[in-house]
Amino acid sequence: MHETVLVTGASSGIGREFARLFAAAGSNLILVARREERLRALADELKQSSRTGCTIIPADLSRAGAGAEIAQRLGEVNVDILVNNAGFGAMGRFEKLDHERQMEMIRVNVAAPTELARRFLPGMIARGHGGILNVASTAAFQPGPGMAVYFATKAYLLSLSEALHEEARGSGVTITCLAPGVTVTEFLDAAGIDGRSVYRFGAMSAARVARVAYRGFRRGRALVVPGMHNRLGVVLTRFIPRRLLRRLLGSVILKMGEECGKH
Repeated sequence: MHETVLVTGASSGIGREFARLFAAAGSNLILVARREERLRALADELKQSSRTGCTIIPADLSRAGAGAEIAQRLGEVNVDILVNNAGFGAMGRFEKLDHERQMEMIRVNVAAPTELARRFLPGMIARGHGGILNVASTAAFQPGPGMAVYFATKAYLLSLSEALHEEARGSGVTITCLAPGVTVTEFLDAAGIDGRSVYRFGAMSAARVARVAYRGFRRGRALVVPGMHNRLGVVLTRFIPRRLLRRLLGSVILKMGEECGKH
C-alpha cells in the first residue's frame, strides 16, 4: 500500500522538490499552498512523470484555524508522512515591521505546523509507521537581530522536532528537523532580502537541500543540516558567547537590511 504524504508550501522551492522526491518513490501526495495555479501545474507534472495519486488543497496557513480546515477536508484520509515546509520571514527591526505580518509569520511558521502535527501524529503512532519532517533553518541555533521573529519561530520548530523525535522513539514513527542555510528559493524575495547580499554565504539549491533531507528522514535522523559549511556554522554557534554572537549577527543582518533598502 502506498504511503500518503502531505506537503505544505508545495508550490515552490524546497516544498516542490520534496513533492517530486516522494512522488518518484511512489507516494500518494496531498499538496498544500496558497497559489492554486502552481499547485495544479505541479500536480499535472507529477501525474505525468510518476503516475502518482495527487490531491491539491489551496490554503493560506497564515489564517487562524487553517490547519483544522485542512484536516477536516481530508476527512478519514490517513496521512502517513507530514512535511511541514511552509514558512516565510521578514527583515527589519521588530518595532518597525508590520504587526500583522509578524503575527502571520507566527501562524505559518509555528501554529500551523504544530496543529497539523498534533492532528496527524496520533494516527501515525497508532499505525506504527510514518513520520513528520519539519523545515526549520540554521537560524534556529542563534538569535537574529533584524529578523527576530523569524529566527525565534525556527528555534521553536527545532525544539519541538527534537522533543517529538525522542517521544516517538521506538514507535516506528520518525520526526526529523531540516535546518538548511541560505537556499535559492523565493524566500529571499518574500523576506525583502536582496539575494546578492546573501548568496556569497554558500547558497544551496532547493533540489539539493531536499535530497539531503529526504535521505536523512528515511534514515530516521532527528536533525539534518545540509552542507558542510552550514554544519560548521552550527557547531561554531556552540562555542561563541551568546552576547558576542547576537552582536555579530545583529551587525550583519541589520546592515544587510539597510543595503537592501537602498535597492
